Amino acid sequence: MRTDDFDYYLPKELIAQSPLLDRSSSRLLVLKRQEASIEHRHFKDIIEYFKKGDVLVRNNTRVIPARLFGIKKETGAKVEVLLLRQTSEDIWECLVGNARVIKLGTVVEFSNGLLKAECLEVKDEGIRLFKMSYQGIFYELLDKLGQMPLPPYIKKKLEDKERYQTIYAKINGSAAAPTAGFHFNEEIFIQLKNKGVEIVDITLHVGLGTFRPVDEEEIEKHNMHEEYYFIDEQAVASLNKAYKEKRRIIAVGTTSVRTLEANFNKFGHFQSESSRTNIFIYPGYQFKTITALVTNFHLPKSTLIMLVSAFAGQEFTKQAYLEAVKERYRFFSFGDSMLIL
Repeated sequence: MRTDDFDYYLPKELIAQSPLLDRSSSRLLVLKRQEASIEHRHFKDIIEYFKKGDVLVRNNTRVIPARLFGIKKETGAKVEVLLLRQTSEDIWECLVGNARVIKLGTVVEFSNGLLKAECLEVKDEGIRLFKMSYQGIFYELLDKLGQMPLPPYIKKKLEDKERYQTIYAKINGSAAAPTAGFHFNEEIFIQLKNKGVEIVDITLHVGLGTFRPVDEEEIEKHNMHEEYYFIDEQAVASLNKAYKEKRRIIAVGTTSVRTLEANFNKFGHFQSESSRTNIFIYPGYQFKTITALVTNFHLPKSTLIMLVSAFAGQEFTKQAYLEAVKERYRFFSFGDSMLIL
């Protein structure tokens, strides 16, 4: 299957540069797979598509200010570092913007040495393993020194850092946001609960596996990087009960889907665990856990649009994206939403 099969034309002005004032005022494109029909709604209307007994699964990861700008101690060369994941205490896997200058033993200093990073291992694709040295509490220091890792297509400065978080973000660890959840506010969750919808939280820390572009001509050759996930006992009990009773499991975002599918594939049911996954979902994949998906509009040729195409159908997804462009929907992280039933 060719990567170019997942390309589409997008006018630049449709790339949303900032979030809407009201999270739930975004538009909602509703795809009904069985009828192959498309509806144009607003996100607030999503309540109408839920029923009592549904389980809504959301990713409660929290984005850290993972982008750091420092200098190479020996030469003063500028170095940009993106924290991808913590592998052990004070050891971080990072993506380095000027990677060729970072070799084994290189020390990068941030904010005149408040934070130092020594390269312990050189990996492919600009990835380095660093040992962090600092005084105090790491995440408090990161809040002072780091910047929110906004995608490169967002050129406008984000005034409120919390707008690059879901309102239910809880567990620190992501290098990018699970953006499908941006549209939900407290009022919508209250309405869903009043309707008898159960809310379940799981965690997947978004890293290179989610946002790395596909460079291979054939998608099967693409290497997905592993990402950390966690599902607790309470979530497992709710999910297994819903699955057994054939109630709908509705995922918020592709990261929730990948967590659910990876866990279920491993055990044949949902089981509490702290693990890592590099699951890559593209057309031909047989979904085992979800019956509906809330998602955003994704970049051309990305693993995310491939997952959506696997769930909605490749041709139907193409049709939906053409319709969204024609109707001037807002795209990507701060853009509009899609519900696939």
